[in-house]
Amino acid sequence: EVQLVESGGGLVQPGGSLTLSCAAYGFAFSNYWMYWVRQAPGKGLEWVSTISALRKTTQYADSVSGRFTISRDNAKNTVYLQMNSLKPEDTGMYYCVRGPSPFADNRVAITATEYQFRGQGTHVTVSS
Repeated sequence: EVQLVESGGGLVQPGGSLTLSCAAYGFAFSNYWMYWVRQAPGKGLEWVSTISALRKTTQYADSVSGRFTISRDNAKNTVYLQMNSLKPEDTGMYYCVRGPSPFADNRVAITATEYQFRGQGTHVTVSS
């Protein structure tokens, strides 16, 4: 059974930093592209970042580029999201997502409401 367990969220002041972690279980982690998506209060899912299976490709939404860094440790089956210079608009629930197929990228599918390979999320609040 695929399990994705996020941690590291919390309350932080504007300009602060947080690092989110996602521990993966039940599949060959190193074979899958991984993503972070988020959902602000009252809004839909928003793609935040992507990292390829072999770490050679990383991508970021324009809203977080230059502030967030995605990384992964395939030996620990864990993906991270380092978030710096946080803004109030970064507030929301952050979800770790696994790609649908080995070695394949599908940014569209992973933001579908019914997509099944998504964790329970960790909440980030940026407020003074």
